[in-house]
Amino acid sequence: MNRFTSSAVVLSVAVLAASCLRKSESAMLKPTAFGAVIVESSGGKQFAATGTWLPQPVVVQVNDEQGAGVAGALVEFSAVPGVIFDPVNALTDSSGQVTTNVSLGGMAGRYQITASTIDKSHKTVEHKIEEIALGYEQRLGRRLNEQYCDRCHNPESTVERVSNYDNLEVKPHPFTEGDTLNRISDADLTAIITHGGPALGKSALMPAWGNTLNKSDIQGLMSYIRAVSDPPSRSAGPVYRKN
Repeated sequence: MNRFTSSAVVLSVAVLAASCLRKSESAMLKPTAFGAVIVESSGGKQFAATGTWLPQPVVVQVNDEQGAGVAGALVEFSAVPGVIFDPVNALTDSSGQVTTNVSLGGMAGRYQITASTIDKSHKTVEHKIEEIALGYEQRLGRRLNEQYCDRCHNPESTVERVSNYDNLEVKPHPFTEGDTLNRISDADLTAIITHGGPALGKSALMPAWGNTLNKSDIQGLMSYIRAVSDPPSRSAGPVYRKN
């Protein structure tokens, strides 16, 4: 056995041992309190490339009948095979919260994850959260959005990008605004991106991108818009949930 193979085996054994240790520790978790409801604190409706970790952790909170956080309640996370949680279960902290990192599956679409706890009558209480996995075409659209669109269509500024949204007399629709964008057909959305807003009687502030983006670019951008719309569009892709 050469040095490289030996090192790989040692690393694999270490990873397996750590995984077994986490599972063993998780199996020993015993709740010291019980809540009445479990709610999302943050982390829902994020999107990431297929098979990768979400940019922010998912945080849930267990509350009692009065809405106060319950410390020491056991929370377990579950989803379809291929979704990874770190940790997969934990006891709530002093504020009643549990935080987990989530890696989505290898297929593009929406993944429904379930956070569950047990109430005082030992019945399971659940809360479901959706996250979005972007495939290759949608990731292309996301990059184009960040390069050309986000400055006007996203009202939030970041360190890397100052939003121009508030400076525009006619406010562009954020790409997550499904109530509006889902009513625009693929053909009309393609025409607006290609020829600009006036092509379909929309705002003249929407420029034509047909000389900048090719057909594959426009298809990728449209696929991204459909993927992140809220509520979901009919072409947003499959929803992966437990049976």
